[in-house]
Amino acid sequence: MLTRLEGVLTPAQVTYCREVLDAAVWTDGKVTAGAQSARAKSNLQTPEGSAAARELGELILSALGRNGPFISAALPLRVFPPLFNRYDAGMGFGAHVDNAIRFGPDGARYRTDIACTLFLSDPDDYQGGELIIEGSFGPQSVKLPAGYMVVYPASSVHRVEAITAGSRWASFFWVQSMIQDDGQRALLHDLDRSIIEVRTALGDDEHAVVGLTSAYHNLLRMWAKV
Repeated sequence: MLTRLEGVLTPAQVTYCREVLDAAVWTDGKVTAGAQSARAKSNLQTPEGSAAARELGELILSALGRNGPFISAALPLRVFPPLFNRYDAGMGFGAHVDNAIRFGPDGARYRTDIACTLFLSDPDDYQGGELIIEGSFGPQSVKLPAGYMVVYPASSVHRVEAITAGSRWASFFWVQSMIQDDGQRALLHDLDRSIIEVRTALGDDEHAVVGLTSAYHNLLRMWAKV
């Protein structure tokens, strides 16, 4: 399931992130890549656990905690502390799959069910740099406004096209979901959106709304790992 989320950060928050990152230290992005990914990866990152990454990561996690569409799509159990990267002219990231397990700064293990890219540059700021995600319906090209985010299965083969001009800045991280199976998670997301539509049309007390809500929570109870 690939989901685009609008306005995860406000324009003011994006501006603040850019200001902090502009003054931050940047290092070779290969430091967080696996053995196969490192051969395909050419970008810059802020050091994991740096003051800038911690501050902006907390800002993003706070915003995600208030974002209903994100919670509905991801059903998060734990979110890996956000990281930050940039692709300047000539940089890109070839086809790869993310590591199944990642270790946080405190050594905690995270199963990477969902990958997230939160854009901090507008599409007009750079040329190239599309995030290409392979899926059952073919490759999907993603290039969103600053403050918007895409979430997709971390098991997907994906790549970032080479930058031909400008610079692409983003935050990236992973979610360990309460629902490990992507198909089950997608079904619950569709059901949740349908419940919202029915509630809007009929109100909360209608029998159909109660029935759908009951089905949602019983499926969540059946499938969730917490």
